[in-house]
Amino acid sequence: MRPVKRPRLKALHFNRMIPNILTLLALCAGLTAIRFSLQEQWVHAVVALLAAAIFDGLDGRVARILKGTSKFGAELDSLSDFISFGVAPAIVLYLWTMQTWGKFGWLIVLIYAVCSALRLARFNTNMDESDKPAWTVNFFTGVPAPAAAGLVIAPMVMSFQFNTTFVREPAFVAGFLLVIAALMISRVPTFALKKIKVAHKWVLPLMLIIGLFAASIMSAPWATLLAIGVIYAGSMPFSIRMFRRLERETAQEHGPSVVSDNDQSAAG
Repeated sequence: MRPVKRPRLKALHFNRMIPNILTLLALCAGLTAIRFSLQEQWVHAVVALLAAAIFDGLDGRVARILKGTSKFGAELDSLSDFISFGVAPAIVLYLWTMQTWGKFGWLIVLIYAVCSALRLARFNTNMDESDKPAWTVNFFTGVPAPAAAGLVIAPMVMSFQFNTTFVREPAFVAGFLLVIAALMISRVPTFALKKIKVAHKWVLPLMLIIGLFAASIMSAPWATLLAIGVIYAGSMPFSIRMFRRLERETAQEHGPSVVSDNDQSAAG
């Protein structure tokens, strides 16, 4: 009896591999942040986390542009997000200050990491829902993992900017960890910028803003990052208000069952 030949894998165009390469770079950057924190190179650790966020922001967009989206890429992205934005920030903050609280400090960072895993699991399950109103693509349910990582390392950025020891107190950092962990698994709708279209008249002003941002991040990086965090946190009341308004309008048009709750009507 002749052995059954297994079908060979078809050649994959390099362009379709670029999104997965970016995801792996994000994963490596997140793990490198842990390495820097073990060496107490805190600035380098924060920069590595920011690099992970940049790579993570690019991979999905590049995948859509190159039409290289796949189930494999989606699973790899979720794993990378959990390690880079769930595990890495927790370890960095634990080594930075929370270890002075011993087992209780470890419990706090574990809560953050677990909430990150739950948030990503909810996002993956919501991806399969196809009966959501079209406008829900402009919202996340809860704070996404990359944004949560950026918010939770704010005490470290504050210490770089203001050179104060207060922000390194375990109680202060624990408050950030618990609040951000709760926001990740909450039903608070937050803005998702991936589907927003820019009107023609706003293209040049937007380019100017991006240029100013690039200049400020080079000249005053920590102050700029703190400003971004404040703007993002301050946008949440507006996202909630807009989501509720669109939800009411949809309910009036199609009935309340279409948008019964955030988990059914907003992206993860």
